[in-house]
Amino acid sequence: MLPDAEKRKDIEINSGDTSSPEAAEDVFGDETNHDIQYKTLSWQFVAMLMIAEIVSNGMLSLPNAIAAVGIVPALILTIFLGIFGLFTAKLLIDFKLNHPDVHSMGDAGYILFGPVGREILALGTVIFAICGTGSELLSGQQALSTLSDNGLCAILLLLIFSVATLLLALPRTLGKLSWLGLISVASITLCGILAMAGAGANPVPERMLNATVPTNFPEAFLAITNPVFAYAGHFMFFILISEMRRPQDAMKAAWVLQGFSTIFYVVFSIVIYTYIGNTVASPALLSLPPIWAKITFGVGLINFLFAGGIYSHTAAKLVFVRLFRHTRHVHSHTFLGWATWIFLCFAAVAIAFIFAAGVPIFPYLISITASLFASWYTYGLAGFFWLHDAYHLGDGKRELRRRWGGTLVATLTIIAGAFICVAGTYISIKLIVDAYRGGLVGKPFTC
Repeated sequence: MLPDAEKRKDIEINSGDTSSPEAAEDVFGDETNHDIQYKTLSWQFVAMLMIAEIVSNGMLSLPNAIAAVGIVPALILTIFLGIFGLFTAKLLIDFKLNHPDVHSMGDAGYILFGPVGREILALGTVIFAICGTGSELLSGQQALSTLSDNGLCAILLLLIFSVATLLLALPRTLGKLSWLGLISVASITLCGILAMAGAGANPVPERMLNATVPTNFPEAFLAITNPVFAYAGHFMFFILISEMRRPQDAMKAAWVLQGFSTIFYVVFSIVIYTYIGNTVASPALLSLPPIWAKITFGVGLINFLFAGGIYSHTAAKLVFVRLFRHTRHVHSHTFLGWATWIFLCFAAVAIAFIFAAGVPIFPYLISITASLFASWYTYGLAGFFWLHDAYHLGDGKRELRRRWGGTLVATLTIIAGAFICVAGTYISIKLIVDAYRGGLVGKPFTC
């Protein structure tokens, strides 16, 4: 683990030549008497926000992963990645506590790799958040299409859902969204329970179930990207923790997140796959009878809306804090502050809408961005966090040699992130090429 951040809270942090001059200063500072106060979240509500964001679309694709590789490897991977995600969350949280000024992956990139690292990781966070918004917009459009029996043009439904997502993203602080996060968690949980009930009440006759499925590497890796990226919410952790009353409690939220998501993923994917078999679709709700599909999509719609709102809120928050950090526009009701904030939220949702409606290969682009960025944000960068702080807050190279076990695990974590990044990007690009060759790519802005 990283050096104990709570024991070092009275020590001035020295991060080397790449550290910020304000390295030990909390990102929002003292908020006493400020009009807008950000540090209001409890760890319980942070856990709810994490679950609402991560479990949203991750759950619905997992039964299809079991169909592709079989029950045994899919479940082993899901459980392992849940534990691995908890480990990398611990490293990320320790890094945040050691560097209170870190608000985003861009700030962490500055400490680790200098100005270039800041720009790459900050841009990656914005891109990934916008793609996440687009993914939720598509889920919302799919839900509305199912509920209306395709009664309206898909583009119009997408636009309606986008406007609702924008309204949800507009509150300036995550504390204003906390109770909605609780409702969102209830929504996706009930959606999963009803989906399992619907599958159990309507099992597919003569369905096929496999413990393992022989397959080639591209198909196998494509299938395992579902559980790999079902935990891909770490990119938001710094922003969430920055708005906690007690950042020291963040690990409690991570325990709740990983425990809930792992158990729920395992139960949901096994039950759905057991009753539907190898023909299960992605998202799994499409494999249910029409009435059950409508019920589950209707309940899950709340979560899709909230997750899209928090993704776009995250993209806007990162840019907003970057522009106005340590100025009165962050904590006061200024015209410039509010105008910029509304514009940034609008831009995030608008770009996501354009991507979702106007880029026929957008689902493949989501896979590429997940491979390029989520592989590092959720897994690989955690190894760099440990190595950096063990070196700079410890005794340099001697600290790394003395704690050789931690050094080895951190290095393997970096390698794992690099492998997921390279292999995932390669396969995503291959799928795009195959889709064009097979004539499977549609046209932009069509119903």
